[in-house]
Amino acid sequence: MHCFDTIAAVSTPFGKGGVAVIRLSGSEAISVTDKIFRPKSKRYASLAEAPVRSMVYGEIFSPDDPERVLDDVLCAYFPAPNSFTGEDVVEISCHGGVLVTRSVLSACLMAGARAAEAGEYTRRAYLNGKMSLPEAEALGNLLEAGNDEQLRLARSGMKGHLCKAMEEIYGRILTILANLEVGMDFPEEDLTEIPREDMILLLQGIRVELERLQETYRTGHAIAEGVPTVIVGRPNAGKSALYNRLVGREAAIVTDIAGTTRDVLSETVSLGRVTLRLSDTAGLRETEDPVERIGVTRAQNALDEAELVLALFDGASPATKEDIQLLRTLQDMTRQGKQIVYILTKKDLWQEQEQPPFGTPETATGLGFMPFSATSGYGMETLTSVVEDLFIDGSLDTGVSAIVFSARQHTALTQGYAALTRAIDALSGYLPYDLCAEDIRDALAALGELSGHSVREEVISEIFHKFCVGK
Repeated sequence: MHCFDTIAAVSTPFGKGGVAVIRLSGSEAISVTDKIFRPKSKRYASLAEAPVRSMVYGEIFSPDDPERVLDDVLCAYFPAPNSFTGEDVVEISCHGGVLVTRSVLSACLMAGARAAEAGEYTRRAYLNGKMSLPEAEALGNLLEAGNDEQLRLARSGMKGHLCKAMEEIYGRILTILANLEVGMDFPEEDLTEIPREDMILLLQGIRVELERLQETYRTGHAIAEGVPTVIVGRPNAGKSALYNRLVGREAAIVTDIAGTTRDVLSETVSLGRVTLRLSDTAGLRETEDPVERIGVTRAQNALDEAELVLALFDGASPATKEDIQLLRTLQDMTRQGKQIVYILTKKDLWQEQEQPPFGTPETATGLGFMPFSATSGYGMETLTSVVEDLFIDGSLDTGVSAIVFSARQHTALTQGYAALTRAIDALSGYLPYDLCAEDIRDALAALGELSGHSVREEVISEIFHKFCVGK
């Protein structure tokens, strides 16, 4: 990537829209535009002569044939540094048809611009100090937001709530490191302004704050990234019916015939404030059918990888050996930290005066079973509430709280926490200041990965590669 090139791309989705926007960014943005744009007004001979940040009506023509007009457009010039990227930016608003949009973009490229790469505009905004790395990640989430809670969290990230919290922590650790380095330079005179015991207390306080931030990832992950969720149960327990209810359409085939689902079906859905990366699986049972057996194996693999398991048991029929085996498997998974929700299905088929054939809501296993009917929707509110309670910290306000929302951020935070713990142990053990300082530098390096102070090039490339071209 040549960061000094002037780049061009369509910043709106291709299609039959009313308007499409082509954005140019770079030191030659205005000169490239002047090669293909002429204002209709006689007041300006070119866009460069027009007032900045004002829409100028004119026409785009082919750079190799000025008489060939491609479209009537509106152009606006945003000079550096007061633009999205921090560079000179020109935005051309043309008609939104696919062919006309491509023609205007081609004219920009013929006039000297280069086609932008994925995420290059936002990357330049980050490199030019227009936004922090967490704010850039939040912008990516904003563009991909699929529900109101994701939108709210993304807006919070773009406002810099997480970044401000990290900057404040980073600065305090840096002050302690500077104090240590003074002690290293003049060990005989002990010129440190902060005594060793006070440094330990300060670092312990910072570690508590990092721990609190780490805990927010459960909520941020559940909203922004989504919780890997699998629906499991024996054949004909109502898995596909629940899947369709959560997805909001007939995505899976539902019949009375056991073993209808042969493969893993996947969809991302919203359940209250939580985003679920949902999988419907084949019924778990022993089978001689080779195709169904493959589906069962995939179901078991999905179960191993899930963070949340929606375990379904047919409430309108007696328990089977498959049900009992599944209960044993799930109890082992609970001990491993997986979240399990036990659901007793087909509530609409129970007789009011009878207990469900599977057992009472509190069974001998001590597990609470949630009554549910995919047909009537009975139990959906309870299911939503239960899942939210498992993953959403009610004390956090996603609109204003500093919340860690990506695995990358959480990893950096975890590494910083570990390094800070080592520094505290080193100081408490009265090790030399130079050894203590090394651990603090490691903490700063890890936290710098989160905030963007010392992030590696491959990390930056991975983040912005996820953006689409034009963003």
